[in-house]
Amino acid sequence: MSEPTESRRQRASRRAGEFPPAPEPLPRPVLDSHTHLDITVTEVGVPQGGDAADPVAAAIDVAAAVGVDRLVQVGVDVQSSRWGTEVAGAYPAVVATVALHPNEAPRCRDLDASLREIEALAAEDRVRGIGETGMDFYRTGDEGRAAQEESFRAHIAIAKRYAKTLVIHDRDAHADVLRILDDEGAPETVVLHCFSGDAEFAAECVRRGYLLSFAGTVTFGSAGALREAAALTPLDQILVETDAPYLTPMPHRGRPNASYLIPLTVRALATTTGTDLDDLCAAISATGERAFGPWS
Repeated sequence: MSEPTESRRQRASRRAGEFPPAPEPLPRPVLDSHTHLDITVTEVGVPQGGDAADPVAAAIDVAAAVGVDRLVQVGVDVQSSRWGTEVAGAYPAVVATVALHPNEAPRCRDLDASLREIEALAAEDRVRGIGETGMDFYRTGDEGRAAQEESFRAHIAIAKRYAKTLVIHDRDAHADVLRILDDEGAPETVVLHCFSGDAEFAAECVRRGYLLSFAGTVTFGSAGALREAAALTPLDQILVETDAPYLTPMPHRGRPNASYLIPLTVRALATTTGTDLDDLCAAISATGERAFGPWS
């Protein structure tokens, strides 16, 4: 298995204390469909204006001030999935997803035991999704892919058993992700987190009824193919996310991300899709409620 030279937490910590200024608020509220509050508040810190005494509340409050009033906290291993479940139970603005990240699966000493722990959390009411799961051929080599596929298939089954939204991590594995979903039969709601495909792959996902969640990458100058994908996606199949503290939208690429920066990505998507900003916000909010809600 190919191991990354620097962990996600190390990359986050390296950029601590450099949060960008808050953008102009949105005209109506939206959600952040995919964030890692655990990494943000413990490894990076609290955006300017937040109360460090309760960093989770601070992250929520700073986001709400610009119109991002709901957050989906995403699990990547047993520890973060437990943490997210507890936080979702304590903060009404947060719901959780639980899973083993595809790069985590080959590292598990007992994959079956870890999957049992994820399934136990899946039964919780404030857990609204199973993910992020999927396939990643960028950081995991050939020798780890069998474990990834086994884990992905198990997560699909859990999502269907508990009627939860499936949140997919897909990196350099588009064809295999679709193959496995077609083999297993997809749950009712599937979200392609941080959608990274081109227009052809987007069309295949749209045809299957999947939701495409766009991150700050859609604002990057080099992301023309991604913007083409966004332009053909129906409004009722679009979500927006941060993947915080990563993938910070322009013009702040390279600095830490947090949910309060969602307006930058939403405005970029409004331009890309030729949609009125107010209409896009309303559509994103409604799709988020359909996939993960209700929050209260």
